[in-house]
Amino acid sequence: MKKVILGFVLFLWFNAGYGQSSVHDLQFDTLAKRWDEAIPLGNGMLGALVWQKDDKLRFSLDRADLWDLRPMKDLHRKEFSYQWVIGQVNKKDYTPVQQYLDAPYDKEPAPSRIPGGALEFDVSGWGKVQSVHLFINKAICEVKWANGTTLKTFVHATKPVGWFRFENIKAGFKPQLIMPKFQGVVKISGDPVGGDDLSRLGYAQGTTKQRGNSITYVQQGWGGFRYEINVRWRQINQSTIEGVWSISSQYPDKKIAPMASAITQRALQSQYSNAYASHALWWRNFWDRSAIHIPDTLLEKQWYMEQYKFGSASRQGAPPISLQAVWTADNGRIPPWKGDYHHDLNTQLSYWPCYSANHLEDGMAYLDHLDANKANYKRYTKMYFGKGGLAVPGVTTLDGTEMGGWIQYSLSPTVSSWLAQHYYLQWRYSMDRKFLKNRAYPWIKDVAVFLENITIKDENGFRKLPISSSPEINDNDLSAWFFQDTNYDQALMKSTFKMASELAAELGLKNEAAHWKKISGEFDGFALTPNDELMFSPTLAYNQSHRHFSHMMAIHPLGLIRWEDGPKSQRIIKNSIHLLDSIGPDYWCGYSYAWLANMKARAKDGEGAAKALQIFAKAFCSVNSFHLNGDQTKSGYSKFQYRPFTLEGNFAFAAGLQEMLIQSYAGFIAIMPALPATWNNVSFENLRTDGAFLVSAKKENGITSFIKIKSEKGGHCVVQTDIPVNQVKILCRSLPKITRGKDGKTYIEVETISGEVVSISNSAG
Repeated sequence: MKKVILGFVLFLWFNAGYGQSSVHDLQFDTLAKRWDEAIPLGNGMLGALVWQKDDKLRFSLDRADLWDLRPMKDLHRKEFSYQWVIGQVNKKDYTPVQQYLDAPYDKEPAPSRIPGGALEFDVSGWGKVQSVHLFINKAICEVKWANGTTLKTFVHATKPVGWFRFENIKAGFKPQLIMPKFQGVVKISGDPVGGDDLSRLGYAQGTTKQRGNSITYVQQGWGGFRYEINVRWRQINQSTIEGVWSISSQYPDKKIAPMASAITQRALQSQYSNAYASHALWWRNFWDRSAIHIPDTLLEKQWYMEQYKFGSASRQGAPPISLQAVWTADNGRIPPWKGDYHHDLNTQLSYWPCYSANHLEDGMAYLDHLDANKANYKRYTKMYFGKGGLAVPGVTTLDGTEMGGWIQYSLSPTVSSWLAQHYYLQWRYSMDRKFLKNRAYPWIKDVAVFLENITIKDENGFRKLPISSSPEINDNDLSAWFFQDTNYDQALMKSTFKMASELAAELGLKNEAAHWKKISGEFDGFALTPNDELMFSPTLAYNQSHRHFSHMMAIHPLGLIRWEDGPKSQRIIKNSIHLLDSIGPDYWCGYSYAWLANMKARAKDGEGAAKALQIFAKAFCSVNSFHLNGDQTKSGYSKFQYRPFTLEGNFAFAAGLQEMLIQSYAGFIAIMPALPATWNNVSFENLRTDGAFLVSAKKENGITSFIKIKSEKGGHCVVQTDIPVNQVKILCRSLPKITRGKDGKTYIEVETISGEVVSISNSAG
């Protein structure tokens, strides 16, 4: 009885205050008629899309580990070798490379993510939908119909179950489990962007059985894989029905997982109010991690939607964010680009925002996945490159196995270098020495060992790759290979050895630190035009509109060329961005604008960063905030006008806005370094920085009035602010040092201890 009362009290508490309507919510007066405009719900492992198909309310159901893991047919042949590719490039006989290592990805339907199924309810007699509301603070969707029926549904934040509650039901209740069409005539084949028909996978159609108020669907996949969907419901009173659903998966030779039917049976023994209360409490804690307040309502709402999607899509204990995460396309087809793990930018951009948004724990899902698959990556490294150390395929399955594709990125030798930066950032933003010793440095060291093994010295004594590329530049053509390092490859390799040296020194490994530092100095400078613009390679200037800003990696995200380094670096940054803008966005995707915003923020161009983010939010997103890659407004922002849904653009957007509000990559914490001049009233709470500092700040009427810094681990803290030196008021434990920099900014240096809170205010405010 006490538990029931407590659950009811919590239920009322969440609904009375915290659950009130927010300007950041999704609100519509009709249900979406397309799956990619649906209301998204998720918990990292399970996902649902709530929409209407014909006259049925539809939940598209998904689970992150539903995969067809068959080996890519015809990929692992004797020619699967970096040395063989080098030989073909040198011979200028590239057609066999395309046929053997690229074509299978387009030709074969699998390996691939696969959709789960759908749950449908007949709403034809309920009248017009009056409102559809996604409360993002509690991650619950509420739908109301003209006849008074109300639906409340959520995917539980911490349990593998989705809940639904129908109130004021006026007619019979007969849910249906809809299975994907794995059988049927193949009409679409060889279309990795649009997706092949599911029937190409060759599965026998699954079976559906109903027993009382429970329906179970079982589907056999490739190689003994199977999954089960179960929905179960109960009548609470004459007009109220509560129900649950779950999906379970089982791979051969893996530990037996609980079946979906057992999960739902156990879940339904609880009360809806109790489940909702614990679910909402998790989300309350999630939202307490950080917050922002800016005068641009479009960008602010988009940022909160990105945080919501990140909390729904990335969770420790579940696979990390793939191209569509827990919202696989529900259109009878294999998802765009097979819903796989693209490490040429998609996974990396997806985790950009977790650091400064103070969601390190959820970001660990990414690194847990990489570490879990490390042995498989090392197998690939030895098999394809014939070297020791660590290389990661650019396109992989759930277990890290290579899938082929354009080999300039799918089999690139520097993929693991970009992944290594995420280990570095997790260390720098957490200052967790156990993580540094046991995970960050071992990963980065393994990558450094591989790069040392595979690079060679040129006639001038500079270290380089035998052949180099820049992802997607010149597509998968002979001309895509360069005999001098591209700026992309060189930036990643320089970054790896720089990180390896720094982390080895931090661990007291002096000899290793000196070794990595020596190798870091053996690379040539970046390729620049006479106008100090970054080039693709020493033989190819940036001369084409292209979605992947691979040649500018040294600026962002790697930070090897920094605005703070002075006039020369500033000229390179400004001129390279200007050239990017001048050639234009004809062949950009949505994520290109999001990435551009990050770079413009690093260039302290607040107006430019905001404009790029506004274009992204207005033109490249569905009404439910999903990034659709192409310009949906057909306004000239891109010649791509298609709509394949992927998530990296969404999360790169969030990172770009965070870069405008706070930066800490240059050895100090810059407060609001890249705001438009018209943003006079801005504030944020608990954004995280390098050094494990949590920062809150406020600007009122164009003047920074307050900065609060919590030091999690202690250490030297340097803050850059526009508060004049003679107006700084500070409360801290130790004597601060306050100086005026050459840039006219005020620099405040404080030695902190763990747990200390430093308060800085403007005496004129």
